[in-house]
Amino acid sequence: MLKPLLFIFVSILTHTVIADSSSPNKILLLHATQVFDGEKMLNNTSILIENGIIKEVAPRDSFKAIDTSAINIIDLGNATLLPGFIELHAHVNYRQVPTDIVLQHGITTVRDLGGSIHFPRGGNGKLRLLSAGPILTVENGYPINKMGKGSHALAIRSEAHAKQIVQRLIENGAVIIKIALEAGGEVGAPWSSAHHHHQNQHSPASSHHSPTNTHHVASATTWPMLSETIVKAIVSEAHKLGIKVTAHVGEQQGVKIALNAGVDEWAHMPCAVIPKALLAQAVAQKVNIVTTLDTLSKCTGIAHNTTALAELGANFLYGAEIAHPDIPWGIDAQELMSIQQHTQLSFIEVLKTATSKAGTYLNIPLLGQLKANAPADIIAVKGELAHSFKKLEYPQLVISGGHIIKNNF
Repeated sequence: MLKPLLFIFVSILTHTVIADSSSPNKILLLHATQVFDGEKMLNNTSILIENGIIKEVAPRDSFKAIDTSAINIIDLGNATLLPGFIELHAHVNYRQVPTDIVLQHGITTVRDLGGSIHFPRGGNGKLRLLSAGPILTVENGYPINKMGKGSHALAIRSEAHAKQIVQRLIENGAVIIKIALEAGGEVGAPWSSAHHHHQNQHSPASSHHSPTNTHHVASATTWPMLSETIVKAIVSEAHKLGIKVTAHVGEQQGVKIALNAGVDEWAHMPCAVIPKALLAQAVAQKVNIVTTLDTLSKCTGIAHNTTALAELGANFLYGAEIAHPDIPWGIDAQELMSIQQHTQLSFIEVLKTATSKAGTYLNIPLLGQLKANAPADIIAVKGELAHSFKKLEYPQLVISGGHIIKNNF
């Protein structure tokens, strides 16, 4: 009996309720003074959830006549409800990051870019986890040359081999195909031998690094990369099967290949300064940009590339690269602040990059929104956000598909 009693004592001491997520509350009614529905802020609004789906979002007074005898009502008082956040660049499987920690810290959906392949899973009391499978590269190319061979990367030998692998990955559940176009040597890049990180041992409580140290020496080595013809074969086959292609690009050469081959997304903001003509071409081709500005903050080109792309009207999507040593295992407030700083997007528009825009991009109906018929993936923080992202790293309420994962209210 010692362990159960100890658990109860710790729960009481911390005022934390970690709910049994094995089955959702059949009907749940949430009240809060503020609700961000994925598009805009609403005041004194309530959310009715049934069988893991949002049934209704309406002013609190409209629920006065409802029969409350069979409903679990949670009145959050002065609090802000938001959709669970969507992380579009993570390495949860490969780095064995505990998914329960990620979920408890506000991320309800993760797209894993580089790791074991699997069909989409979770979303019903567990972290919704989507997979790209291994990163496609060349023999001795990045990331094989830095991390060795394994489930995280696969060397492509030819155009025919590329098409075969793309077909196999999609048949086995890939939601996107990721390729590496990395020549190496960018100043301040996390993958550079001159760049060292202090290992983050735990979770969002760890402090962030300071982006001031940019005097690293670039490597003279040029790493092998996929040829443009092979990348075109990858893109063509993926598009034929209705799947997008994302590219790890860090400098001008990789960017050119990605643009010429018709890649849909940059998995990172490029580390080195990219000429504005190429950035303009990317915007013209409607390339989507996953940010990862925090983890790449020591790169010399990050501010220039982000600001220039924003001025050109690029589409930004939130990604912080969970599993990177300096990044919280949950929502990364520094990433959100960096997006706002370098793009001049409004507070609401930044929130949308991690909620409604990301859900629409993943083509999962109403994911990242608090609207009728949306998945009941919800987080809440005490008080108003008041244009402060930091609170989001420590949500007091987390719901996944109607399952209460954590409730500190």
